[in-house]
Amino acid sequence: MFTGLVQCKGKIISRGGGALIIRPEQQIENPLYGESIAVNGCCLTLENAGGGDLKFHTMEVSLRRTNLGILPVGSSVNLERALRMGDRLGGHIVQGHVDTAARVLECGRLPDGDFLLKVALDAEFAPLVVAKGSIAVDGVSLTVAEAGMDYFAVRLIPVTRQDTALAERSAGTQVNLEFDVLGRYVLRLDELRRSENKSSAITMDTLREAGFL
Repeated sequence: MFTGLVQCKGKIISRGGGALIIRPEQQIENPLYGESIAVNGCCLTLENAGGGDLKFHTMEVSLRRTNLGILPVGSSVNLERALRMGDRLGGHIVQGHVDTAARVLECGRLPDGDFLLKVALDAEFAPLVVAKGSIAVDGVSLTVAEAGMDYFAVRLIPVTRQDTALAERSAGTQVNLEFDVLGRYVLRLDELRRSENKSSAITMDTLREAGFL
């Protein structure tokens, strides 16, 4: 379990043979064999930390469904160690289970000075993205500023661009997305009710009143 608050960046040193080697920009304090670390939002198991580099076993499905399989060697990635009981939950609940990798449509500064990141969104995932809701992009907890049927947009504060790998993303590159787990459960419950031909008491109004929107 993670929060989407990136602790440091790292660089891809090598990838192949089921192994992914990441060199963190800052030394990881007391790395533990077998611990979970989110790499660009993808939960991976640490196998070795000799010499300061982090070695993870990566299954083919993980490389295929995330941008970890296509980012060039030397690219920056975001790193976050698993949440400990008692830690501050400053972002939102992130599982490290990437739902999809999506294409960046636009990345640049707006006339008002804010920095916009606009990402393509498959129609099947559109119900999981709501304005002012949470989303993890390359493992970074962000607030949705715009939610369209085929895209969403977030705005990045200076510290996010400075301290995460999102500053390296540009139009055409892929980013990992994990949608809010609460939204997934609500959508699934609604699907089950509909399949049983039961009318759902859950409406947009009830979600809004409950504080989800």
